[in-house]
Amino acid sequence: MVGPDAKGRQDYKVMALLDWIAADHDLRLEGDTVRLRPHRASDFAEWASLREVSRAFLQPWEPTWPLDDLTRGAYRRRLTAYAQDMERGSAYPFLIFRRGDGALVGGITLSNIRRGVAQMGSIGYWVGAPFTRRGYTVDAVRTVTEFCFGRLRLHRVEAACIPTNAPSQGVLKQAGFQQEGLARDYLKIDGVWRDHLLFGLVSPNRDY
Repeated sequence: MVGPDAKGRQDYKVMALLDWIAADHDLRLEGDTVRLRPHRASDFAEWASLREVSRAFLQPWEPTWPLDDLTRGAYRRRLTAYAQDMERGSAYPFLIFRRGDGALVGGITLSNIRRGVAQMGSIGYWVGAPFTRRGYTVDAVRTVTEFCFGRLRLHRVEAACIPTNAPSQGVLKQAGFQQEGLARDYLKIDGVWRDHLLFGLVSPNRDY
């Protein structure tokens, strides 16, 4: 049986390794008002604090949070899965930081990347309650879209949001996405299967 001190040292070593993995990816994306980079173990306290103060604001638009979602152990598992996704090239999760002072304002993920004849991925995002309606999310979406069409050479990016989430629809439209349809019972959000509006954006480069 591992004692508390030994377990703490083990957790520290694992988190330090995950910091090294995140740094090794060397993904730094620059927007006009935000900077994006992968999660690090050292982000845990700020991430958990922002998610906690934004719980009531975020939960109606997200899958049900696990009971241990804001614990260090759950965060460590999250980082492990993120590192594996990035190694496979199937997803790229980023945290969003304000350029002026480096404050963490939210997160954005490019996921479900399909190659072959599809060459597409899906974008999802969240912003903490204290940082809404300041343009940070629009800037982050535009920045990830440029990453998709530039570095990753994807052809298409998709996103979806609940029909009653007018602010999210506004973010996507400002970022250049076009509404393309409605998917019934598309995702299970806050414990309920919900319809979603579907949005898409196609790369201006037709050479790949």
